[in-house]
Amino acid sequence: MTDVYIYHYMVRDAPRGESRLSNRPATLKAIKGRGRPLMETQLVVDHTEVDGDGFFILTDGNSNAVNDIAAQIRSVELRAASRDSEALKLNETSEGKDKYMLSLESRELRGQARKLKVQRMNLQADERSNGEGKPDLVQFGWHPAAE
Repeated sequence: MTDVYIYHYMVRDAPRGESRLSNRPATLKAIKGRGRPLMETQLVVDHTEVDGDGFFILTDGNSNAVNDIAAQIRSVELRAASRDSEALKLNETSEGKDKYMLSLESRELRGQARKLKVQRMNLQADERSNGEGKPDLVQFGWHPAAE
């Protein structure tokens, strides 16, 4: 059970002479020399979701937003399963506290997965209703129901 921290980063687009956001997040070690990490984009993923070079393994989906949520769901579920597996290996009497903490973490992660699944479902419904497969850009603080 190993959690890995990954980040999006700013890369220099040489032909255009401007900076752009990376296509996929990576570990700080992988980012070194490639660009400037954006610490606020930190994601915690299972070690099995990062390739040998330290980059997040991408998934298929409808849009970048749906892909991001799907990746988060997969990651949270993998991390929960990893904690469940570790908890099963522990002896009830000698390591009861550790087993209990792993079970708590697993439950919390599964709760996060449920919330993310609802969020993904709502986003997919919004994308279908827009007809293009891409959500409309909405300014923060504005909601269509308010008008």
